[in-house]
Amino acid sequence: MKKFSPYKDSQVLITGGLGFIGSNLARALVALGAKVTLVDSLIPIYGGNLFNINDIRAKVDVNFCDIRDPYAIEYLVKGKNYLFNLAGQTSHIDSMTDPQTDLAINAQAQLSILESCRKHNLSIKIVFASTRQIYGRPQYLPVDEMHSIVPVDVNGINKLAGEWYHMLYSQIYGIRSCALRLTNTYGPGMRVKDARQTFLGIWIRSIIEGAPIQIFGDGMQVRDFNYIDDCVSAMLMAGLSNDANGKIYNLGHSEVISLKSLAELMIDIFGYGSCKLIPFPADRKAIDIGDYYSDFSKIKKDLGWSPGVKLLKGLQKTINFYSKNREHYWGIDQ
Repeated sequence: MKKFSPYKDSQVLITGGLGFIGSNLARALVALGAKVTLVDSLIPIYGGNLFNINDIRAKVDVNFCDIRDPYAIEYLVKGKNYLFNLAGQTSHIDSMTDPQTDLAINAQAQLSILESCRKHNLSIKIVFASTRQIYGRPQYLPVDEMHSIVPVDVNGINKLAGEWYHMLYSQIYGIRSCALRLTNTYGPGMRVKDARQTFLGIWIRSIIEGAPIQIFGDGMQVRDFNYIDDCVSAMLMAGLSNDANGKIYNLGHSEVISLKSLAELMIDIFGYGSCKLIPFPADRKAIDIGDYYSDFSKIKKDLGWSPGVKLLKGLQKTINFYSKNREHYWGIDQ
C-alpha cells in the first residue's frame, strides 16, 4: 500500500461512505493516513450500515445526510482533495418500480454534486462509481469500453447520465474526474439481507441459513467478479492518476464462471447446502443481460491495475465473515 502514500493527510469525502464499497475504501484510506469524511443517508433499503465502520469509527467523520440535499453537499465538498462518489440507487428492480427516485439519486443528485464542485472546489479529484449495467445485453465478449451503450433498465440509463455528467464537467470545467464501471463487486460489508444490490448477497444468506440457493433460468449464464480489495485498489489508483482524468474504465476479472458452478463452489466452501433452478420471474427476465464479462485491459494499460484476488479465496473470506457477523447484517430473528 506504500504506493498510495500521497493520500497521507489529504482531505477525502466519500459519498455512500457507510455502504459496502465506501466503508472498505474508508478503511484503506485511514490506513494510508487520509482524513476521511463519510456521507450517508442510512435509508434502510440502501446499503449503509454503521457496523461496516465499527473498527474505524473513531478515525473518520460521519455526516448523516442525503446527496439529494444540495446545501449539505455544497458545504461538504469545500476544502476536499478527493471525492469518491459512490452513493447511488443500485437496485435494478427498484429502478423499474420507482423510476423517479432512481432519477433523483443517480442523475439529478450527481449533477448537483458536480455543480457544488464547480462553484466551490474546482481542484477536487473525483472518482465516480459507474456500472457495467449500462452496456445492456452484450453484443460480444469480453465487453470493452467501446461496446455500444444500450441499457435495459431505468437504473442503467440514470447511471449513464451520472457518469456522463462527470465526463462533461471534466471536459468543460476542468474538474478532474474519472469513472469506473464496476462489475459484481463482493466481499465483507455487502448487503446480504435481500437481492437489492447483488444476487450474491442473498445467496450467501441462503447458504448460511441452510436454505437452497435459487438460480434463475438454466444457471449457465456466465459472470466475472471483483473482490472488494481489488475494487478499492482500482479506486485508489484512479484517484491518484491524472492520466485517468476524463476517462472511463471497466473493472473485471479473468476468471469467468457460470452461476450454477458459482453456487456449487459456494456450497463446497461452506461444507453443505443445495441449489435449485427456478424459472425467471417476469420482471427480472425482462432486464436480464445474459452472459457478461469485462475486458479490463484499458485500466491495466493506463494505471497498471489488474485483479489480484482469486474467486475461491474471495468467497472463502466473504462467507467466513458473514458466518461470524450475521446478526449485524440481517438479524437472527428475521
